[in-house]
Amino acid sequence: MKTALVTALVFLFLAAAAPAQDIDVKAWDAVVEKARGETVYFNAWGGSESINAYLEWAGEELRERYGVKLVHVKVDDTANAVTKVVAEKAAGKDEGGTVDLIWINGENFASMKRQDLLMSPGWAEDLPNWQYVDVENKPTIRTDFTIPVEGLESPWGMAKLVFFYDSARTDAASLPENADELLEWAEANPGRFSYPQPPDFMGSSFLKQILAEKAEDQAVLQRPAEEADFEAVTEPLFAYLDKLNPLMWRGGKAFPQNYPAMKQLLADSELDIIFAFNPSEASSAIANQELPDTVRSFTFPGGTLANTHFVTVPYNATARAGALVTANFLLSPEAQARKQDPKYWGDPTVLALSKLDDKDRALFEAINLGVATLGPDELGPAIDEPHPSWMERIEEEWKRRYGVGN
Repeated sequence: MKTALVTALVFLFLAAAAPAQDIDVKAWDAVVEKARGETVYFNAWGGSESINAYLEWAGEELRERYGVKLVHVKVDDTANAVTKVVAEKAAGKDEGGTVDLIWINGENFASMKRQDLLMSPGWAEDLPNWQYVDVENKPTIRTDFTIPVEGLESPWGMAKLVFFYDSARTDAASLPENADELLEWAEANPGRFSYPQPPDFMGSSFLKQILAEKAEDQAVLQRPAEEADFEAVTEPLFAYLDKLNPLMWRGGKAFPQNYPAMKQLLADSELDIIFAFNPSEASSAIANQELPDTVRSFTFPGGTLANTHFVTVPYNATARAGALVTANFLLSPEAQARKQDPKYWGDPTVLALSKLDDKDRALFEAINLGVATLGPDELGPAIDEPHPSWMERIEEEWKRRYGVGN
């Protein structure tokens, strides 16, 4: 009797101590039922009107189909969402967190994984719509900035660095084909190029592109920065930036706040070359009347950065079932096709069209990618993202050297 009582008490204790996040994703009908009535606070970048509108549409579909309310918590930096979760963990708030879903990749994913801030075990590959994901041809779906994903985040879209310009003002024959030619172009066209100030994602991405091109050995960038001679590896990058900085818009004394600000500078004829991490971005901006229809895209034949962006669920999320239902819906052929359409967003799909049935494949085949979208054979090779530790140190050094006010 005493043994039975002790056993029962231990069981109750373990049940109380067990994380409430334990959800059997494979029992999907139960997940969907549990999600009904939940409110999912989705922390995602809010700097694009087209992306915000897409998420409004997704929210309407989730409410009608699953009874899930999606609240887009607009952030200007994903690190802010991560900071919320870090603060809650420090305060012992292991349940009832204020962040249910995060749009994430790269350094922020690495940070959350390192600090055990992600819902576990891996759940993404058990989502019903995972069956359509193109894991065979898109290696960055399972490796995020060299960090193994292990099912801790669900792929949402593909990204590749492309440049664009207004063909009404800039001769295509003068466009640079690599970092060195970009510097030469800036020397011939002072004040007509810039990039957002790091740690803005687009600004940091530009630094990574230059780093990858100028590094003597790109393989060293796939390992933690602590395992290499940081100063020696990054010296070519900062030597390049020392030359570029005074040639930029406003003499490198000010920087666009973010990508939308940079895009506006192109529209206002203050910049002649800008860039984005989306092959369809120029077409999307044209479709939404943000840029003239004379804008066209180009890329570097030797390669540009490429990665996958994801959504993830914090370990202490309140609406875990709702977050999983949202992640699964964002992977659906319908949601992915709408997202790839430049009229709505223009973000490339993570799905393999060969895995879709005729009806779903037709959704993608009907998309008009736009006059400024480069085809797959025009995008050039993909350059791997460096290990996240490189950018943490590079951004600090960049701020010391070039930050506004220096």
